[in-house]
Amino acid sequence: MDAIRWGVLGVANIAIRAVIPAIQRAQNARLVAIASRAPARAGDAARRLGVRAHGSYEALLGDGEVDAVYIPLPNSLHREWTLKAAAAGKHVLCEKPLGLSVGECREMIASCRARGVHLMEAFMYRFHPRTARVAHLAAEGALGELRLVRAAFTFPVREPGRNIRFRPELGGGALYDVGCYCVNASRMLLGEPALAFAWGKLGETGVDEGVTGLLRFDDRRTAVVDASLRIERREEVEVVGTEGRLLIPKAFLPGTDDTELHLFRGAERTVETIPGTEQYQRMVEAFGEAVRSGAPVALPPEDAASNLAAIGALLRSLRSGQPEPVPRG
Repeated sequence: MDAIRWGVLGVANIAIRAVIPAIQRAQNARLVAIASRAPARAGDAARRLGVRAHGSYEALLGDGEVDAVYIPLPNSLHREWTLKAAAAGKHVLCEKPLGLSVGECREMIASCRARGVHLMEAFMYRFHPRTARVAHLAAEGALGELRLVRAAFTFPVREPGRNIRFRPELGGGALYDVGCYCVNASRMLLGEPALAFAWGKLGETGVDEGVTGLLRFDDRRTAVVDASLRIERREEVEVVGTEGRLLIPKAFLPGTDDTELHLFRGAERTVETIPGTEQYQRMVEAFGEAVRSGAPVALPPEDAASNLAAIGALLRSLRSGQPEPVPRG
């Protein structure tokens, strides 16, 4: 297999603005089709992209010239269309969160495995070299023993009444939307949490509009998760150890410019510059290489299940007002 032939289920903003351009730039990928439940929207997008249009998701999954699909649909539809894509023999790159629960993720993983297709959650920031550098510095002891991760991702939604993030039936809410990044970064550095405690605001529709959460890993290591759909944009990770700390600005969406990594050790401060790159393209190419070689994907879907175990515990705590155990994903 040479270039992976891609189809996209839906015309969501994340697809049009970020992932489709990444597929078009990737060295081992070729965009061949796009689908929408509104045929006119599919046709318009297809003309602009120079690909085939399908007036339904089922039609795209039946396209024999599509090897892999990217799913940017609302969170509540990830499970359904991953299962259908697997049944059609298509490899799946699915937006985060992979599902709405650990159970959904396990079902998706089992279905893809039974059909012999790859499944990966689209955490693009994990493919940026700065993320790898942060993980390396933490693991080699540059900060001493890790004690705390503080991860924030917030932004104000301008028209909540028209935004799917505020619709509970579609899997809306701050934790699913931006909190998933904070939980993922915390777990990448500290492992799997045992206990979750959350405070926050439940909006009129019932979704969590803003959450501050604590994840307890053991008696020494903790993460603070700060996610909101209502306050000023903030996107930052701090990693604190016994001998130093790292500060990562624009931690999840740094763009393609050079990025910075700030290391503090006592009164000493070092700023490391990481050359700019396109993390979405790196993600697409890494997934495509796994498909071509048959090797496991770089970010296994079991990690998505573990992420949802922590998110689920935070959501339960938000509603119960009590600490909640985090089950194994």
